[in-house]
Amino acid sequence: MGRSGLLLKLELQSNPEMLCVVRHALAQLAETLGFSRAECRAVVLAVDEALTNIIRHGYGGEEGHPIHASFRWIAVRRDGKHGRALEIVLEDSGKKIDCAKLCGRPLEDVRPGGLGMHFINECMDAVEFRRKLGRNQLRLIKLLDGPKPEMGA
Repeated sequence: MGRSGLLLKLELQSNPEMLCVVRHALAQLAETLGFSRAECRAVVLAVDEALTNIIRHGYGGEEGHPIHASFRWIAVRRDGKHGRALEIVLEDSGKKIDCAKLCGRPLEDVRPGGLGMHFINECMDAVEFRRKLGRNQLRLIKLLDGPKPEMGA
């Protein structure tokens, strides 16, 4: 595998039935890249939660709206050395997200739902959200072995 570059690009519709296709493709991709089984499961869980949030909250549960997903190999700096990571960018044109609500609810608040962002943050090494040109962009980073990256490097 090359040091960086596009690995996979998907355009899907906001349909929960399609999530199983993405989960399967991503599990195969992560395994091929050399992530451990636990890391593969973590990446799949984070992306599944993020896509579910896009469908449920960004598009209000309506089917047929576009979601773009790109998966890249990127170079990152950590501990003064170069490493590799999987970068996942999810884009949608759903409603604008209130960034203050992206942290999720406290774990002590025991009730169904509302833990998606907690799972995403726990599973990934870096999570960034921004709104650009009327589109929501969620960037997820999972390092191949090692501690969290120095963001902006």
